[in-house]
Amino acid sequence: MTKVLIRVNAKLSDELTSAFPALTVRDHPVQSTLMGDLSGQDELEGVLSLLRSLGIDIVEIVTLPE
Repeated sequence: MTKVLIRVNAKLSDELTSAFPALTVRDHPVQSTLMGDLSGQDELEGVLSLLRSLGIDIVEIVTLPE
C-alpha cells in the first residue's frame, strides 16, 4: 500500500467523492485534497485518469511516509 495525497483545483461534490472510496476527501477554499492508501501504481493511475476525464485539474501528487 502506498499513502498518497492528491490536490486538485476543484470542490468535489458528494457524488464525485463517492467515486473514490479508498480516499478521504477534504475541501479547502477553491481546492480539494484526496488522501489515502492505494494498492499500487495501477490504482493511482485509475484515480488520476478519472479525475482527468472529469476535467479536474490535478495540482499536486505526493507520496506520504507510512
